[in-house]
Amino acid sequence: MNSQHPDGSVFSNVVRAPEDPILGVTVAYNKDTSPIKLNLGVGAYRTEEGKPLVLNVVRRAEQLLVNDPSRVKEYLPIVGLAEFNKLSAKLILGADSPAIRENRVATVQGLSGTGSLRIGAEFLARHYYERTIYIPVPTWGNHPKIFTIAGLAVKTYRYYDPETRGLDFKGLLEDLGAAPSGAVVLLHACAHNPTGVDPTLEQWEQIRQLMRSKGLLPFFDSAYQGFASGSLDADAQSVRMFVADGGECLAAQSYAKNMGLYGERVGALSIVLKTADVASKVESQLKLVIRPMYSNPPIHGASIVATILKDSDMYKEWTVELKAMADRIISMRQLLFDTLRERGTPGDWSHIIKQIGMFTFTGLNTEQVAFMTKEYHIYMTSDGRISMAGLSSRTVPHLADAIHAAVTRIP
Repeated sequence: MNSQHPDGSVFSNVVRAPEDPILGVTVAYNKDTSPIKLNLGVGAYRTEEGKPLVLNVVRRAEQLLVNDPSRVKEYLPIVGLAEFNKLSAKLILGADSPAIRENRVATVQGLSGTGSLRIGAEFLARHYYERTIYIPVPTWGNHPKIFTIAGLAVKTYRYYDPETRGLDFKGLLEDLGAAPSGAVVLLHACAHNPTGVDPTLEQWEQIRQLMRSKGLLPFFDSAYQGFASGSLDADAQSVRMFVADGGECLAAQSYAKNMGLYGERVGALSIVLKTADVASKVESQLKLVIRPMYSNPPIHGASIVATILKDSDMYKEWTVELKAMADRIISMRQLLFDTLRERGTPGDWSHIIKQIGMFTFTGLNTEQVAFMTKEYHIYMTSDGRISMAGLSSRTVPHLADAIHAAVTRIP
């Protein structure tokens, strides 16, 4: 036996990694045997019955694909399914986007939002002169990891104000104003994760003016288009503002939430550039990022998306189903707010109905969250973020009881 490896493995010195803070919530939830347990940790839509939802239009599209004998399982090109890329750029930038008309957009298929962000980050680390990216505080837990591992230096800008449970707009402008010229800035296109707090259109315009005046490069993460307000166009307004001024930007898209294609890992990265020539050179370099990473993306999910986006009837059916999901989440916000008010729960809970999208940043502290898990079997991330999509009219009273008990017993 080698004395350096007491148990015979050359990997015996590997340290056990901690659970992912978001996915770890589900692990703990699965171990709980209580019949009243509730998982509000993971960002996946649930029906009123608490079940995962496959959209009818997605089932229809899959049926068409399965029944088409001409479909084969050959490799896609490195950049992915051409039709999917074209339709994805159109969805986020707008059908009448001059950038698309002038061929100034380089779009590649990615492995959902995470993969698309990673491709963009690797590209920037190799080809952009300012290798610093500013991310909001707080942001999705995977953002700093993605950008750091790709080789960018991660810095932060103020975003959320715990006092108002709203936007710290003054802090945001100060921090971006102090950022070095040319720095990359990560922006959540809509339905900011984890806070659910978005700038108003007027505030977006001020952010745009400041960023353009300083030559800051916008990198949008669009994980919730159509899922936040129920309108695909309204949820893309922030991105389109930055494209309309003729400037350059990056946008990562995910179809996990808005088409319910979580496990299919379907996304896209679009880079809007100044000229068609630059766009074609950028695309050639994106291929060099993708090829040694995973060669080329999977075909099935992208084919579902393309099938829906290219057919006007299916597209319309999708928008109806999408709005129904968004509306259910909005109604859960109202119900939770009303139920807390009925119970006379201390504090102002209006932020629940002011915030938008899948998540609400409740303002509950770590101790209150731990209390709710222990006493009420309600699971959420320790920062007090809850997934509104995991609630139903049946479970809201239980959650309201838990919040009421937590804030009255633990200040």
